[in-house]
Amino acid sequence: MRPRESYRRVFASLKRHHKWFSESIPLIASENIPSPAVREAVASDFGNRYAEGWPGERVYAGCTYIDEVEEECMALARRLFKAGFADVRPISGVVANLAVYSAFSDPGDVMVAPSIPAGGHISHGKKEHSGTAGLVHGLDVEFYPFDAEEMSIDVDKTRKKVDALAKEGRAPRIAMLGGSLFLFPHPVRELAPFLKGHGAHVNYDAAHVAGLVAGGLFQRPLAEGADTMTLSTHKTLFGPQGGLVLGSKEHAEPLKKATFPGLTSSHHVNNMAAKAVAFAEALEFGKKYAAKVVSNARTLAGALASEGFRVLGERRGYTESHQVAVDVTRISDGGSIEAQLEKANIIVNRQLIPGDIRAGRNYLRPGGIRLGVSEVTRLGMGAGEMREIASLIWGVAAGGMDPARAARRAREMRKGFQRARFCFEGSRGAYEYVRMR
Repeated sequence: MRPRESYRRVFASLKRHHKWFSESIPLIASENIPSPAVREAVASDFGNRYAEGWPGERVYAGCTYIDEVEEECMALARRLFKAGFADVRPISGVVANLAVYSAFSDPGDVMVAPSIPAGGHISHGKKEHSGTAGLVHGLDVEFYPFDAEEMSIDVDKTRKKVDALAKEGRAPRIAMLGGSLFLFPHPVRELAPFLKGHGAHVNYDAAHVAGLVAGGLFQRPLAEGADTMTLSTHKTLFGPQGGLVLGSKEHAEPLKKATFPGLTSSHHVNNMAAKAVAFAEALEFGKKYAAKVVSNARTLAGALASEGFRVLGERRGYTESHQVAVDVTRISDGGSIEAQLEKANIIVNRQLIPGDIRAGRNYLRPGGIRLGVSEVTRLGMGAGEMREIASLIWGVAAGGMDPARAARRAREMRKGFQRARFCFEGSRGAYEYVRMR
């Protein structure tokens, strides 16, 4: 194939992707749509520059305006999350977690974290599972006991487990709270003093719920006792893809050194500028957005249960976050339903849920699917659309509806929802392809 043919094929696929998503119902809990202002910052010349080091202490020249923006970005992050220190340089949530591991533990130390079926992220995982904590940093990972009815960490059993680890000479140096399947607040206030009493550094991974935390909902991890908080900047927080680590001033130096030179060289300063834009948007619009997200998630969960699905967390009202978790084992498996829904222009992800490993299920054919309403809420959808989405999901997954018919209904639904809301300026379509050639 000639280079120019490949060149054209790439742009053709990009355009088709934009069109497809403009006609789909995006329910991936780890995704969102940025504002046109965030997209403008990502496309800026900052993306061609290096800014190694800390503002005012750069390895390269040419950083005059980059330093100005980065100082603004850090100030906005501190204000948004009520933190004494913010490092905006991590290029992902995984890198932010690695910065905490590197700053406050050594290879071979014990970390206690949620398992993946209990909501943990792969960056919290064991080496034998190719998890970042074990594989990259060499941590010895132990899992929290989990209460599947409450869909949260079991506090009493955790205390007993950590006491037993301490008696074995394996007290955890890192305690990771937060996660990836995240319906309800974690017991930070109940566990942080106990874990610190055993010498653990307590980190809260807010990758999924950062926008809710910023909006004053869900919980306030730093105020409740977490030492540091890591997060992604592109889920319920509607920025560019990237990471952030927050803490008090006493944590500043070890975190700064872990981030650079430990884990990054270029920190993608165009995305850093876009983070600043998103933080400003969150300060202005975040409370209303967060409230709408949680309301939509609860409406969707209730509607799915009414259709006939087994929605997890029923005992606690299904969810207090942007996520809804559905056990589909009575119907099929998560992988098969994910594929069927994609044909219907309904984009979800399969999900390991409590009990899957014991039942012999794996991540390709797990027992659940995970839905997130962050993106459809940013597009302006409300309760009526949540009920219609639930009807479509049930129709395709269990009711025999032809996916092509469901895709037509999805396209019709999306016609009135084509711009990002909760932002200063939204003149361009959320999925509008911007040609620069």
